[in-house]
Amino acid sequence: MAEILQKDGTWAFDGDTIRIVPGRERGVHLLRQTLGELAVPLTAVAGIAFEPGRKGGRLRLRPRDGADPLAQAVRGRLPDGADPYQLAVEPGRTGVAEYLVDEVRNALLLEQVPEGPTDRYLLPGPAVPLSVGAGDGTVSFDGEWVRLEWNWMTEEGKKSAGTRTFPVADIQAVEWLPSHGLENGYLRFVLVKGATKAPPKHDPHAIELYGFKKDPLMALVAAAVLARLPHPSGAGAAGRPALANALPPGAPDPSGAPGTDGAPAAPASDHDALLRRLRELGELHQSGILTADEFAAAKQAVLKRF
Repeated sequence: MAEILQKDGTWAFDGDTIRIVPGRERGVHLLRQTLGELAVPLTAVAGIAFEPGRKGGRLRLRPRDGADPLAQAVRGRLPDGADPYQLAVEPGRTGVAEYLVDEVRNALLLEQVPEGPTDRYLLPGPAVPLSVGAGDGTVSFDGEWVRLEWNWMTEEGKKSAGTRTFPVADIQAVEWLPSHGLENGYLRFVLVKGATKAPPKHDPHAIELYGFKKDPLMALVAAAVLARLPHPSGAGAAGRPALANALPPGAPDPSGAPGTDGAPAAPASDHDALLRRLRELGELHQSGILTADEFAAAKQAVLKRF
């Protein structure tokens, strides 16, 4: 198992799943503490990287598009400290971080996990029930019903409509946007019937956000609702699943069609032999028979034959 323990949190990889546990220090973002532990299956991972910095560095995990409802809801708009797929690495632990990256990358290669989008969610989304108060109201979600309640900052016309309650079945889409500069953010529920083009300040199905500490928690509600809506990436226009065109660069086409350079794909038997050789090299390295340099050189030689 590859594992790195930091004040910011812990990441552990057992060959099948990356477990991400937020730290308990005061500096750990409220969103990550509220979200809790994430169990990310290898099949949901598009990539992983370690970015060295002046003081330690940062681990970044990139989920496949459409694999995680939270990533789908935020679209990269969370600040670094709130992003559960980032881990601050302390000085002196960069080697451990790089080892974890190598282990995950090798597993992605061995298992031939595509980098492309998924046609279903591979993570369940935040746990429910959830209730978050921020901006001009409070939103609650129990897995089936959404409830919007207003506070003293709510615009009078919007408040006069009273508390809003509606089932997931009535929701067509969910939009979350953080505040930026002088622009307020919002959490908006677009209903199948009764949708409005009013700005969030006046929309009875939206919470307006002012840039306060709890605003990012609204993204958790958005993700929990998204997890219960139809996945946005179903079958393609020709009726083929979205995953059919999601092979990583250079990977052989399972249909046996020629590659982009016009050359035929490598025979499946040769491909399997190369994968077995990579596994053997990894076992020899872990047992101490191969040094790190020997393992790296042998691995590169095998990868060139893919």
